[in-house]
Amino acid sequence: MAGELASAWPLSETFDYNGQKIRYGVVGEGAPLVLVHGTPFSSAVWRRIIPYFADHRRVYFYDLLGYGQSEMRDGQDVSLGVQDKLFAALLQHWDLEAPDVVGHDFGGATVLRAHLLGKRDYRSMTLIDPVAVAPWGTPLIRHARQYENVFAGLPRYVHEAIVPAYISGAVHKPLPADTMSLYAEPWFGDVGQKAFYRQVAQMDERYTDEVEPRYAEIRCPVTILLGRGGQVDFRRAWPHAG
Repeated sequence: MAGELASAWPLSETFDYNGQKIRYGVVGEGAPLVLVHGTPFSSAVWRRIIPYFADHRRVYFYDLLGYGQSEMRDGQDVSLGVQDKLFAALLQHWDLEAPDVVGHDFGGATVLRAHLLGKRDYRSMTLIDPVAVAPWGTPLIRHARQYENVFAGLPRYVHEAIVPAYISGAVHKPLPADTMSLYAEPWFGDVGQKAFYRQVAQMDERYTDEVEPRYAEIRCPVTILLGRGGQVDFRRAWPHAG
């Protein structure tokens, strides 16, 4: 199903991370801006936002390991414990020393970990509904973590009902069918279904517990956006850089 996503949301570039293919795109000219998506999405979530920045910014976006068009395979580590290292490797590959970064959901945890544990510097950090403070997760996550093999072996029609229902729980308004398809289809088919429950099974609060005590050590301006009942709660944790 990744081929269908590629036709609707082409990512033209490939980065090799420890023998695994990471798909990414770069558009625009100007100061660098890096976008990091969350779960269970792909970089396609940025498709309507990127054009607003590409006129005056160099925008970098990619699919997390095990998500979207990036490689999915058996035995893969796709946890937050590896996503921050991948992000740091991409910043080095792109030769970016201190870009503005935006992280959504798991992307928020990823950029926080790369900053605090991997010592990557940013000009600014914007976190959109970040996974940053325990407890987090849903009943589905708790069950799928406990019974990964059972969920990975569900009949296709059951799995293809679960994924859209799970995605619907992350949005305020119902998604149009074409949008839901764009987000859900990478998780369909034998490879996609296993990958979906693989990333769920590897969700672990220890990865946020590891950095939560260090948030006072953040070295750049931070803006936090939280969705509440269809409204955006804007919080500026530090004055934004000029």
